[in-house]
Amino acid sequence: MMLAPAQNLSQRQRRRALALVAPALLMIGVFMLVPMGIAMVYSFLTPDSFGGVAPPVTVESYIRFFFDRDLDDTLRFDPTYLQIFWRSIFQAVLTTLACIVIAVPFAWYMATRGETTRKILVLLVSIPFWTNMLVRTYCWVLLLRDEGLINMGLQAVGITQQPITFLYSDAAILIGLIYASLPFMILPVYGTLEKVDFRVVEAAFDLYASRISILRKVIFPLAMPGIAAGTLLVFIPTLGAFLQPDILGGGKKLMIGSLIQQQFTSSRDWAFGSALAVILMAAVLASLIWAALKRERMEQLG
Repeated sequence: MMLAPAQNLSQRQRRRALALVAPALLMIGVFMLVPMGIAMVYSFLTPDSFGGVAPPVTVESYIRFFFDRDLDDTLRFDPTYLQIFWRSIFQAVLTTLACIVIAVPFAWYMATRGETTRKILVLLVSIPFWTNMLVRTYCWVLLLRDEGLINMGLQAVGITQQPITFLYSDAAILIGLIYASLPFMILPVYGTLEKVDFRVVEAAFDLYASRISILRKVIFPLAMPGIAAGTLLVFIPTLGAFLQPDILGGGKKLMIGSLIQQQFTSSRDWAFGSALAVILMAAVLASLIWAALKRERMEQLG
């Protein structure tokens, strides 16, 4: 006789859980799945003369990513777009690694301060979010140009006699990407380290471990959940970044985000731009699935 109320309670709990999850599912559907579906449909259509797409259905945009057509309509392998993809992946990997190297010690320093100091440091890390990304990127132009503050400072202290060309290079793009992405790595790592039992570190000191050993064998493993979350928040947006390559790279060092942006603006080839976006999404999803499977395998072995 008690089964019916229990079943009703279970059904009410499921409905309540569904009601709580529904707004998130709606947001994901409207702002992620629908745009992805539109991009996928556009990628199989023909570019219109003045922008947009039109019938017929074709896979020409995907063929164009790998091949170039000669005058006699024969296909010839062209690695240009693959090189842009590899450059984007390389810059994203370097940015992620640099953010990890900077974020872990800094987040540990934040986590070991007093409550008031921690709040101040979290506020300072969050301040860049208050300013538009475009404005912040242009500020680096003022710092890195030949007459910028960095070159003026180097010449003032006698380190250099002539300006060093920092701007419009891969290094300038990397600096801009690290600057834009660093808070997304620091905050998740800090959130993880804040919950650490510091008696573990004290025990390591009691066992005569060096600071480097403690950082490598104690702090770094404890920070891994935050590093994993920060890696996703840094790597994926960096892979599709276009402001830093355009402004700090001067458009000379194309990345995949810049290439997609060009297709939808100056080139007006929405079909090819959509195909590039679909290929990028497929690459990101494949890497996420690979990382999830690898983590699951490691947990099973552990």
